[in-house]
Amino acid sequence: MEKPDGEAQKTIRVFAASSFLNDMGSDTIYPVWPMFVTEVLKADMAALGFLDGLGEALVSLSQAVSGYLSDRLKKRKIFIWLGYLCGALSRLGYAASTVWPHLVPFRILDRLGKIRNPPRDAEVADISSPSNRGRNFGLLRAMDNLGAVCGILIAILLLNTLGYRLLFALAAIPSLISVALILFFIREAKADGSRVHKELSLTDLDKNFRLFLVLSCLFALGAFSYSFLLIYARKAGYPTAVIPVLYLVFTATASLLSLPFGRLSDRIGRKPVLHIAFIFWAAVCLIVMARPGRLLIPLIFVFYGIHKAALDPVQKTLITELSPADHRAGSLGGFQMIIGFCALPASLGAGWLWVRLGDVAPFVLSLGLTAAAMVLLFFVREGRARTDVAKRAV
Repeated sequence: MEKPDGEAQKTIRVFAASSFLNDMGSDTIYPVWPMFVTEVLKADMAALGFLDGLGEALVSLSQAVSGYLSDRLKKRKIFIWLGYLCGALSRLGYAASTVWPHLVPFRILDRLGKIRNPPRDAEVADISSPSNRGRNFGLLRAMDNLGAVCGILIAILLLNTLGYRLLFALAAIPSLISVALILFFIREAKADGSRVHKELSLTDLDKNFRLFLVLSCLFALGAFSYSFLLIYARKAGYPTAVIPVLYLVFTATASLLSLPFGRLSDRIGRKPVLHIAFIFWAAVCLIVMARPGRLLIPLIFVFYGIHKAALDPVQKTLITELSPADHRAGSLGGFQMIIGFCALPASLGAGWLWVRLGDVAPFVLSLGLTAAAMVLLFFVREGRARTDVAKRAV
């Protein structure tokens, strides 16, 4: 789906604005979600881990299906606006829930909203070049996180005035605006009907893609939900009103650094930036294991923000470059499906370890899995076109 450069940049800007608005809505909820579930709806940590893990597992399946269908039908737009619509409707459901099991169908709907990601990311990859692909993915992630910063500020300012339920209902509005932006400002290129769709199989994926998938699964099995960090801070003595501020520290850090890390990966390659991501998550685990005082806990959220800024845009960029060009949405969706399936045992296991062995136990396991992923990453080779661009940039 080739587009002129001006049209391509317009598409990137509309995607960035939509991402900003959607994340502003979702992150009005996320920083207070663990407290809503555990303190208002009286769920325990195992139930919280179940809700978070179930959501991520369902994300994985929905993204695989949307990626496959997007490639097969040569359509991107419909999956993107439907995804934003699902997110808006789920927040209205959260607002109406009175006991934690009521959250399950709306959590499913919320995470089904992620059907937008593989088609959108494939479109971004299609209209980008190796020299600016990392920057474009970094821009999207930066706008995601900037929207999150605004959403957290809204939560901090309005939670005590509106309460959880009215705040959650209000959070649906930005995603509805995102739906309108995609419907009215994205022009989808006409599909080439002469090209026959070839089914994607494992033989179409080279060994570097498969190895990267394995190491990403190892890491994902220890990358439990951010909710555990927020509850850890709550247990350390931070009042409920301050927890969104810690979440703000994380998202502001990620927002500031996502674009620079994307650009850095265009210059020096994807793997070095991914190693940085793993190192900062390992640092989070080590700080928690050291039982820090309250003054050091904000540093955990700074390091977590650096980790996410380096990981998210560059991981997607590398997947698009290791996958066949005709199957980018399907490859992204399949990758997210497998990683998402790891999220359920990761969060369930973290919740079980937290209850049975203490709050440090999940971080000990995660540190070991992160170390294994870092070692395997050394054996992944980036695409030749990407390597050549990096050499020229240096």
